This record gives sequence, structure tokens and C-alpha cells, in this order.
Amino acid sequence: MGPDQAHGVAGIVLAAGASQRMGRNKLLLELDGETVLRGVVGRAEAAGLSPLLVVLGYQADRALQELAGLTCRPILNPDYAQGVNVSLRAGIAAVPPQAKAAVILLGDMPLVTAHMIATLVDRFRESGAPLVVSEYAGVQAPPTLFDRSLLDEFLLMDHEACAKRLVRRHLNRALVVHWPADGLTDLDRAEDYERLVARTSGGRHLDAP
Repeated sequence: MGPDQAHGVAGIVLAAGASQRMGRNKLLLELDGETVLRGVVGRAEAAGLSPLLVVLGYQADRALQELAGLTCRPILNPDYAQGVNVSLRAGIAAVPPQAKAAVILLGDMPLVTAHMIATLVDRFRESGAPLVVSEYAGVQAPPTLFDRSLLDEFLLMDHEACAKRLVRRHLNRALVVHWPADGLTDLDRAEDYERLVARTSGGRHLDAP
């Protein structure tokens, strides 16, 4: 699917956290020749998500430098320390009303490819399902696509609301897309990063389907 076909489906990349378990800003670590943040946002851009919103908080100035040249709109969340749900709310609130849906992505899942993101959009358009969920060997995790109606519902929920709660509420209406278990890789600790560096330097390109 090309960028024109994804028109009307927004992207929200959650990239505001302080990386406390890593001990340094994990989104600014280099992987496969670029920072983790630039890679994730670049693949979302390549999938044609528009508009592409990137929620920033911790070290936002440095993160902005990494986004130079990419077609995305930074959203600053000054309350990022309150948790990812606050960042998610900020991102959803910035989705324009004409967007039909939005794909939620995490900034620290560098093995999510443009192919995976585009597949969610394709399944949404083909099925009309209001929720398209990624599942990795039985584990549900982003990227996740929410129809416009569910985005509006999230904003009406209390401030303790989270994406998982919204997914559970509508799982009986969801279309599930299955991915290999090893795609569920995020960066929490130094050893996670070391394993990914070894894996990508072994010749596997991060954007392989």
C-alpha cells in the first residue's frame, strides 16, 4: 500500500518517556544506522500514515533534532512523567476530526515495520472493523488501529483510561492480525539494546516484512 492509500489514517507515536529502566534516553540510541526514534517514525511515515503525530516529553529538544526532515508533527506533553496514558490522550486529542482512524505505535518497538503498519490499515479498509489489533504468539501489543469512534470514546473516558482497557471493551468487534513472536521486542534495559544491536548487525534489516 502506498502513502496515498493510507490518507485519512493518522499515526500516533508515543515517544515521551524518560527511559528510567534503561538509565539513558533509549530513543536516542543508535540502531541499524539511525536512532531508534528516527527509525520508528520513518517507518510510520513510509507506511503513509497522515498526519503523523509524535508525542514528545523527556529531552524533547534532542528528540526534535532527530525528527528533522521527516513528515511528522511533534506534540509536546509537559506532563509526560505522569505516564504513557497521558501521552496517549495528548496524541489522540491532536488527531484532526477528518481522520477516519489512527494507528498507535510505541517509540521503543523498533522491529515494527512499515509493512506491518500498512497491513493494519489495509485490514481496516477491507473489513470495516473499528479495531485492528496486533498479536504476537498470543500477546497483544502495538501497533493497534482505532476507528475514529473509538478515539472519541477514549477522550470521554476518565483520565485513568488506557489503550488496553479500550481494546478489552471492544475486542469482540476487533480484527486480529498475527505477527511472529520475535516482532514483540521493546527496549527497556541495556541488555535489550545489546541483543538488538547484535541482531541487526547480523544482516537483518529492520524494515523487512
